[in-house]
Amino acid sequence: MILRTEPDARQLSSPLGRLSPLTKLAIAIAWLIGLATTTAIAPPLAIAAVAMAAGMLLGRLRPTTIVRGAALLWGAALTVGLFNAVFAAANVDPASAELVRLGPLRLTQPGVLGGLGLTARIIAIAAIGVVFSQTTDSTRLVDALVQQARIPERFGYGALAAYQAIPRLSLDLTTLRQARRIRGLRGSWHPRLLVSLLVLAIRHADRLALAMDARGFGSGPRSRYRAVGWTWWDGIAAVAASGVLLGALALPR
Repeated sequence: MILRTEPDARQLSSPLGRLSPLTKLAIAIAWLIGLATTTAIAPPLAIAAVAMAAGMLLGRLRPTTIVRGAALLWGAALTVGLFNAVFAAANVDPASAELVRLGPLRLTQPGVLGGLGLTARIIAIAAIGVVFSQTTDSTRLVDALVQQARIPERFGYGALAAYQAIPRLSLDLTTLRQARRIRGLRGSWHPRLLVSLLVLAIRHADRLALAMDARGFGSGPRSRYRAVGWTWWDGIAAVAASGVLLGALALPR
């Protein structure tokens, strides 16, 4: 099944949910760029802790929601960190400080620290992504990108429509499987389902393109049903996020 989880009204009405989506997106990108400049362990963990605390206190997120949303990436972070620690180039360097030796396997301090640093960064990326997605309405995000970032309306609302069409693919797949069972064929996975699913996706895209053309997307100035503007809270959040990033990067290695 293809699932899409949207934040509920409780999260969207929170202080974090009322911020401009563009502000939250800029903060998330700035934090990710800052994490890419360091290989230390402490900064990513500090940013992850701040992001989760902000999500729970300001975004009204339950801890279980954050854990469920980030569990897959956190599991991948442990796997990636382990492989990088085991197969690091520093492990074959005689000058590197040895921590553990298991037969021919040699773990050194630079290799283990590099693996832990990579794990910490993936943990932080997952935490930031979950908090952002669970406190941001997809429609309001596109409205902010169109009104505040001035991206083309065709591109913005077309991407939104494609995102909202993901659950429809799941329903189409279920319908195709049921149709195969009715005809006496195997209802399990079959390569022909991909072709049928592609045909249905093209038909949906064609109807969507006609609907957007009928509504005059890209033909000239348009009125706004949902206006998105800047507030003082956006500036405060940006300054606070900058302070968090600088403070995290200044932590001792």
